[in-house]
Amino acid sequence: MFLELIATVFAGIACAGVAMLLNILTGRRLPRWLIPVAAGGGMIAMTISSEYTWFGRTAAQLPQGVEIAATVEEETWFRPWTRLWPYTKRFVAVDTGTARTNANLPDQRLADLYFFGRWSPVSLAPMLFDCAAARSAVLIDGATFTADGSVTDADWQSVPPDDPILTLVCGS
Repeated sequence: MFLELIATVFAGIACAGVAMLLNILTGRRLPRWLIPVAAGGGMIAMTISSEYTWFGRTAAQLPQGVEIAATVEEETWFRPWTRLWPYTKRFVAVDTGTARTNANLPDQRLADLYFFGRWSPVSLAPMLFDCAAARSAVLIDGATFTADGSVTDADWQSVPPDDPILTLVCGS
């Protein structure tokens, strides 16, 4: 976040410098308000560019075996351009490389889910998926494993059979 702030400030300085250079080259015929407007425009353009490229930059840095399962795009009234081109604000990635199965329960898979948000820290949640019954349970609070590997006290939630996270975990 700090580096983006620095980049935004330097984009404003660069655009103001270009406007100053154009003013000098035109014999100082450009209006005086052009330099601060160019600086502000450069900072706004840098901010918009940063918003739209965040998902691609973050997804490119994911390690091998971590696959994106779902994305959430956003459009807001105070960013009117997002009505035409929504941007990805958050996404869920599944660590398929370390997904685990139990020989006693072949229809169940245990996988780590990573929740990424634009201005949020990355959250990790281990989840258990029952591929045959199309349900999932977060294994953060209260769930315990028995000797045969089954889970007790899990808060199972039904998910649609075409859920992208369930499809990714159970398809691998």
